[in-house]
Amino acid sequence: MKTIHSRRYRGVFPVVPTTFKEDGSLDLESQKRCVDFMIDAGSNGLAILANFSEQFALSDDEREKLTGMILSHVAGRVPVIVTTTHYGSQVCAQRSRRAAEAGAAMVMVMPPYHGATIRASEERIHEFYSAVSDAIRIPIMIQDAPVSGTALSAALLARMAREIEQVSYFKIETAGAASKLRELIRLGGDAIEGPWDGEEGITLQQDLEAGATGTMTGGGYPDGFRLIVDAFAAGRREEAFEHYRRWLPLINFENRQCGLLAAKALMKEGGVIACDAPRHPFPPMNPAVRAGLIENARRLDPIVLRWGR
Repeated sequence: MKTIHSRRYRGVFPVVPTTFKEDGSLDLESQKRCVDFMIDAGSNGLAILANFSEQFALSDDEREKLTGMILSHVAGRVPVIVTTTHYGSQVCAQRSRRAAEAGAAMVMVMPPYHGATIRASEERIHEFYSAVSDAIRIPIMIQDAPVSGTALSAALLARMAREIEQVSYFKIETAGAASKLRELIRLGGDAIEGPWDGEEGITLQQDLEAGATGTMTGGGYPDGFRLIVDAFAAGRREEAFEHYRRWLPLINFENRQCGLLAAKALMKEGGVIACDAPRHPFPPMNPAVRAGLIENARRLDPIVLRWGR
């Protein structure tokens, strides 16, 4: 019988970007400042090594170095979710075990996939998450995102929540996220400990209305997302909507124009980090787009533009 927990984690858990120097090497001092800013800006928790962290550009050794360094630097101030995605069941389980031993509060794992064509059947996906679950004693968040090219039905997700011990959190980033969240909650009941959204919070208000209890956003303005989530959690629905309406142009600009580079651009502008460059071959942000991002952000006066000045 699976253990059912009360909701251990909720709120705003933004993705921590990975900071590089101009030569592409890791900038660990900027990384620490990035983490400190994100905590100071009100993050309920953090997520590391996600796609928005450019995890796909990191070596295995760099992953281990960043995991240990960030968890040590956070030092329990907030819970940290570590992304341990890998195609191989055994490799993913090993990554997840090491993350748990280092102090991760949760691991986030996409379904197994590789390239444009290699996918797993529903039964193999179930076996994959079962293998990861057997290796750890902390929750697993399934990341349901288009980048995997894998369709995860609400029925499959609910079944895994009921049958696999550590599968209990879900980051829903597909089109029609609110409808999927509702169906997931209906089918999974108490086994759905954490129905969350993502995709930079672009549909946050609608997803909260559907039952989302957490959101995994970009890392540039946790203070703005806290205004929305806290008001909604306190039952102040109209106030939450007004905050969402006010911040939505910036959220939309990040989601549609900037992608994973937005947080680092804002952090560099505010003196949080030294360099906002991605790792080659990922292209840098167009200067005009960067200027538009900063202009949109200045209208809201987020902490990120003041923290390092």
